Amino acid sequence: MRVNTPVLFGARTPHRMVDVDVAEPREGEVRVKMAASGVCHSCLYAIDGEHAAIPMPIILGDEGAGVVESVGPGVTTVAAGDHVVVSWAPGCDACRTCHQGLPALCQRQPPLGRMADGETRFHHGGREVFHYGPATNAPFTVLRARAVVPVNKDMPLDLAALIGCAAATGVGAVRNTARVRTGDSMAVVGCGGVGISALHAGSLAGAFPIVAVDVEPTKFDALIRMGATHCVDAREPDALDRIRDLTGGGVDHAFVTTSAATAFPLAVGVLAPRGTCVLIAGYPDGATVTFDPGHLLNGERRIIASKYGSSNPPVDFPDLVDLYLAGRLDLAAMVSQRWRPEQMDAAYDALRSGTTTRGLIVFD
Repeated sequence: MRVNTPVLFGARTPHRMVDVDVAEPREGEVRVKMAASGVCHSCLYAIDGEHAAIPMPIILGDEGAGVVESVGPGVTTVAAGDHVVVSWAPGCDACRTCHQGLPALCQRQPPLGRMADGETRFHHGGREVFHYGPATNAPFTVLRARAVVPVNKDMPLDLAALIGCAAATGVGAVRNTARVRTGDSMAVVGCGGVGISALHAGSLAGAFPIVAVDVEPTKFDALIRMGATHCVDAREPDALDRIRDLTGGGVDHAFVTTSAATAFPLAVGVLAPRGTCVLIAGYPDGATVTFDPGHLLNGERRIIASKYGSSNPPVDFPDLVDLYLAGRLDLAAMVSQRWRPEQMDAAYDALRSGTTTRGLIVFD
């Protein structure tokens, strides 16, 4: 199969729309016709050259949903025509962490940019084109069968794409990692797709107050609609004191969804005694953060991490679909703009600006 696909040939260069050959699925693999792909900050690191090990040329995209077009030998979990959400963490299904239901922590990751057998399924002019995880920015992509989770066909596929990363990560961090309880206070520092999902999950859990912290006040109305009870501009010099005042001295949970230099110290600084800072954001290669150990010790405060919302996609994805279909999970409100594949660079420019909540690349 040959399809016109946006390909990144080098960091800090525009995408090029080129014809790419997409291989047939092999043993244990599926080929998916993508309906939509989320515009995710992880891919922006590759575009901006902040992850030096990214092989080029590469097809980006780690969040999406579509329809199974064909399956390879031995695949029994899905069939052609099934609607699926793509997971960027399929895991090996054999190591200890995979058996614990934590595929994002899989100890047997495939080579970066390649399938588990060390090869790619994309080629351009006879040259390998690498996969950024599931490579959901391609109109067709080849994946391990474990990387797709079948979902109810009543679920709109464009919104289902958000479940593959933003919703699973943000909701999972609140529900699975922090285990937020009714009446807990929380702050979310950085309110893009993951952050807004965490706000929404906090509201569903009965948290109060819920403080959204961001540098773009034009988003504040949308953040209130998604569950925030208060909004604070992180650029204001008294932002830390304002959050403490709003929460009676500090929050039980602070979620960090941005790698901005001021985000982590702000989140740790607003913790109440025995409060927990949950680190969700990915960071550029070589980045470091600092904190005052006395602040942690004297208040028994904690710093923990949440990768992919501590989620188990085969279990959590259908749960999130059910929440959407029940009218509880407002995925439509997360979407700030839709783009076509040929507008890929404009989509990532908008993400870089910080003015968007979640953008979608929508295919035919």
